[in-house]
Amino acid sequence: MEMQAIPHEPVQLPLPLPLTRISECLYELPQSHRSDMRVPVRVFADDVLIQAIMRDQSLPQLINVATLPGIVGAALGMPDMHEGYGFPVGGVAATLLPDGVISPGGIGFDINCGVRLLSTPLRLEQLAPELGPLMHELSRSVPAGYGRPGKLALDDVELDHVLNGGCPYLIREHGLGFPEDLEHTESGGCLADADAAMVSARAKQRGRDQLGTLGGGNHFLELQVVEAVDDEAVAAAFGLSPGQITVLIHSGSRGLGHQVCTDYVRLMDAALGRHGIVLPDRQLACAPLSSREGQEYFAAMCGAANFGWCNRQALAHKVRQVFYHMLDCPMASLRLVYDVGHNNAKIERHGGHEVCVHRKGATRAFGPGSDELPPVYRGVGQPVLIPGSMGTASFVMVGTDASSALSLGSACHGAGRAMSRGAAKRETAGHIVRKELTDRGIVIKCPSNAELAEEAPLAYKDVDRVVDTIQRAGIARKVARLRPIGVLKG
Repeated sequence: MEMQAIPHEPVQLPLPLPLTRISECLYELPQSHRSDMRVPVRVFADDVLIQAIMRDQSLPQLINVATLPGIVGAALGMPDMHEGYGFPVGGVAATLLPDGVISPGGIGFDINCGVRLLSTPLRLEQLAPELGPLMHELSRSVPAGYGRPGKLALDDVELDHVLNGGCPYLIREHGLGFPEDLEHTESGGCLADADAAMVSARAKQRGRDQLGTLGGGNHFLELQVVEAVDDEAVAAAFGLSPGQITVLIHSGSRGLGHQVCTDYVRLMDAALGRHGIVLPDRQLACAPLSSREGQEYFAAMCGAANFGWCNRQALAHKVRQVFYHMLDCPMASLRLVYDVGHNNAKIERHGGHEVCVHRKGATRAFGPGSDELPPVYRGVGQPVLIPGSMGTASFVMVGTDASSALSLGSACHGAGRAMSRGAAKRETAGHIVRKELTDRGIVIKCPSNAELAEEAPLAYKDVDRVVDTIQRAGIARKVARLRPIGVLKG
């Protein structure tokens, strides 16, 4: 499968690899760079971001991705790319079906980690006097942090229904949300190929009490204000306007998804010889999607993805309840703009071929002509949600029809780490970050100073630069800028 051809504009770069800048925001490393590469490597970045990307092992990891059996087009890196497990975070790769491989490392351990944006009927001036008490009540109602259980414990039968049925089951049987939420959720909040029987007992045990929990690390719940609108028509279609209060939720499939990935990395690593697969890095362990291992992993991954969507659905329900009890906001008035995952594998058509698209730390960015979009967004484009760090803006973008040929319909998923968690803690302290955020009028709810230091804004790339790169590359356009006013973290 050929990616869109782009005229070359060679430039000299002070980089240790023979990268060529082939357009304003796209660099390429040719397939000839290494004998085992099956496709070239392409990275969406500007001259500053490419230097940041070169500081860790993400580009060498992306070169390894280019060796996967069945990979087509190019191994793609987003401008927020940084080092991960096997695949870099911010990596995208498609394998040609039926014989191309699927790699758990190309989806990640937090399967269907993603973001959900709720719009509210409130304006900043209405909420400001209640911001402190509201954030306090959200911190009491929404479990955050590693290992904190949720309040919706599931028995074996209910958990299997969640894994197989996703958000439609959760709304229908547990009343957590509204049917219209499904139209505003990627894939309707359910991947039909899920099979709970392929999810191990250990994974289920780890996820049983985790529905409706944020978790730790970079997961968060933010209250935000729409600070600026770049495209009034699209913003109106998304239900967004300047001064409006929104809620952004970032979480995934918790321990369940982590265990699914762990289980199948081991299984596929043991089966590499039987499939005749030789890899430069065993963290890329994979199997043909058509194989037993591939089919079982895909079914388990779809189940974990459904759990991730249900987790954010349950979190949104908690937020709606708090807004209702604290501010007398009808629950239905907190409208779901969109929910999109950024750690998934999806079967899609690009360039006339059916492929398995791995997105790890990358979000879908489908244009207005895509049949995959719900009717409400056809002719407009898919909302693309790009969170920043605790102290920086987040962005709502909209996908373009050109994204399929440019990037397999994919965009960045955030600002992307600029330094490791350990390096961030050596650079700053949690109490300093807390004071800086408070001084800027951001109400922060996080009991751990160590966690605040790890997730300090200085640990992340410049989200404005990352988003501008995606726009200049033609993948997605900016719609609205959201400024944080309250942050809840584990």
